Amino acid sequence: MRVRTWPVIGIVFAVLWVFVRGFPLTPISLVRGLLAGLVVGLPVAFVFRRLYGKHVDLGRGVRVLPYAGRYLGAFTWELLRANLDVAYRVLSPGMPIEPEVILVPLRVESDIAITVIANSITITPGTVTLDYDDETNALYVHGVNGRDPEAIAEPIRTWEDYALELFDEDASPSDPAPEIVVSGGERDRRRDRQGGGVDDD
Repeated sequence: MRVRTWPVIGIVFAVLWVFVRGFPLTPISLVRGLLAGLVVGLPVAFVFRRLYGKHVDLGRGVRVLPYAGRYLGAFTWELLRANLDVAYRVLSPGMPIEPEVILVPLRVESDIAITVIANSITITPGTVTLDYDDETNALYVHGVNGRDPEAIAEPIRTWEDYALELFDEDASPSDPAPEIVVSGGERDRRRDRQGGGVDDD
């Protein structure tokens, strides 16, 4: 079912207002908060209606909700894991930090999907999105765990699988993901156990 986008955005604003405002959990308070949110949210959504598409497919929106939930779940899990990993690296006496920049070619192509993935990378501790190359449709990603570039790319691929469905991209999660490119190329990863550094011999 296709409907105009701005009323839907206005309702979303009203729901967000209820969560942000923190009304008491009583039916009358929630209804009052929702009505107050609609009074403010609908005019705001109407004024800025040119910033988003004219119509939205509500049926498709409902169908992709599971993928949105999976994306959020996978991102939250990676956020928790990355926090612990960075804390370990900072507190460890050996400071096992080996920065690396990798190029991650993407299968998603829409601006919103690329932006969501790039921001997810930057929000996650230990990784930062440095740049986007529109010629190769790839992200430059800096990570602290350069000894295992595939470990940097793995959660990005998981998020991308869900983003492909969430944003109705042409590619499919079953399509093979392009290989990443490591800025340092093939490196000798043998560790000098006594010195703790990389053995270049």
